[in-house]
Amino acid sequence: MTTRSNIRFVLNDRDITLDSVGASDTLLDFLRIDRRLTGTKEGCAEGDCGACTVLVGRLQDGVLRYEPVNACIRLLASLDACHVVSIEHLSGPDGKLHPVQQAMVEHHGSQCGFCTPGFVMSLYALWMGNPDPSETEIETALQGNLCRCTGYEPIIKAARAVTAHGSPADDALTLERDAMTARLSHLRDGLRVDTSKDGSRCILPASVDDLADVLQEMPNATIIAGATDVGLWVTKFLRDISPVVFLGHLDALKKIEQRDDTIHIGAGVSYTDSRAVMVADYPHLGPFWDRIAGWQIRSMGTIGGNIANGSPIGDTPPVLIALGATITLRKGAARRSLPIESFFIDYGKQDRGEGEFLESISVPRPKADARHAAYKISKRRDEDISSVCAAFNVTVEDGVITSARIAFGGMAATPKRATHAETALVGAEWSEAALLKAAAALGDDFAPLTDWRASAEYRLLVSKNLFRKFWRDQQDSDAAVQLTA
Repeated sequence: MTTRSNIRFVLNDRDITLDSVGASDTLLDFLRIDRRLTGTKEGCAEGDCGACTVLVGRLQDGVLRYEPVNACIRLLASLDACHVVSIEHLSGPDGKLHPVQQAMVEHHGSQCGFCTPGFVMSLYALWMGNPDPSETEIETALQGNLCRCTGYEPIIKAARAVTAHGSPADDALTLERDAMTARLSHLRDGLRVDTSKDGSRCILPASVDDLADVLQEMPNATIIAGATDVGLWVTKFLRDISPVVFLGHLDALKKIEQRDDTIHIGAGVSYTDSRAVMVADYPHLGPFWDRIAGWQIRSMGTIGGNIANGSPIGDTPPVLIALGATITLRKGAARRSLPIESFFIDYGKQDRGEGEFLESISVPRPKADARHAAYKISKRRDEDISSVCAAFNVTVEDGVITSARIAFGGMAATPKRATHAETALVGAEWSEAALLKAAAALGDDFAPLTDWRASAEYRLLVSKNLFRKFWRDQQDSDAAVQLTA
């Protein structure tokens, strides 16, 4: 295998080549310390506050896409063949403010100013893709940006006013898109990248087949797609993660296929990219998907990573378990498939052997008589970790429940089905009484822990109450259908 030993990308308008990159090197440190681009701020160092937001452009199937990301947990080696845009790149050649910046000034969207560059970059990404956003779309775009002094009202007003100061068609990223596409295409040479610094090693495989080969050579390597969790191992725990194998650049792992009976999702598909296809078949997942972290994390984080991480409080596993998803694992050329719930064995332990990696997820398409819901309970509505996550998939035929798949996160050491509650439902009449009887069986399914997010008593009570909410939401849905019929 021919390899390249450096990382190459474009920073604003400059070509960057780095011959020495360590596994734990972050984009934020590179911008601030190495390049002295200090407009990008360090706040939380865990991808929550948004002060470090930058745009990263990457070619995917030949199309250049820009997305907001958290520079604090974006690992530098993952930027090979990318275009990084920092706040300093927004001003015009004459020093004139960018339309987003001008709108922020006119609507008093900044006080202390620490968070402002991050807000500007998120609004920039929004404006480029949607120059006339609704208030809901603005709020969704700003979920990953925290402000402690100005408040959100003037920032939302600024977001509405950006187009009055200019058009995305005249923006530098638009005008230079063809040229940047050519520059990045030249950087994507199809080689395996293998670089290191002070003994810390990074590998970017040339293809998925090459990924399989690399993991057979280094079965205990850290596998990173979006680094939304591993990034915190670096910034918070100062953990040595070398050697690291990156896979976020592999287009073959980002494929989505809508087949006759399944939705096939590559393990490298981000939360953002998976939303549309999931919501098309399962509309109830729209509000749920929008509560997974903030826009920056949804751009970086992947469905496969959320599963492979094995966290008991991951947002997507309960949903995928309830929908009856299966996953495909690969080792070398060999593949095996299993129900997703079988993948989670115990806390921190998954059914994945050395050198094996998660390649894809298959989600059954909905049945006509199925009723679905997904709920996330957290201290904050937006950008928070679940205290309890629940997903329901109940089939009702002629007024009788014929099947039930109900899964919870935050209630056990792994995401887990509520098998006693499911058994109580199957064969019962579709009624609130049946759901409440099933809820009473949750004590046989779970013995939740008390931690700083919630007490065991709270978790169990909330979980039982979600059965009542599921019933009432279904009644509201049935009423809405009757009104439109």
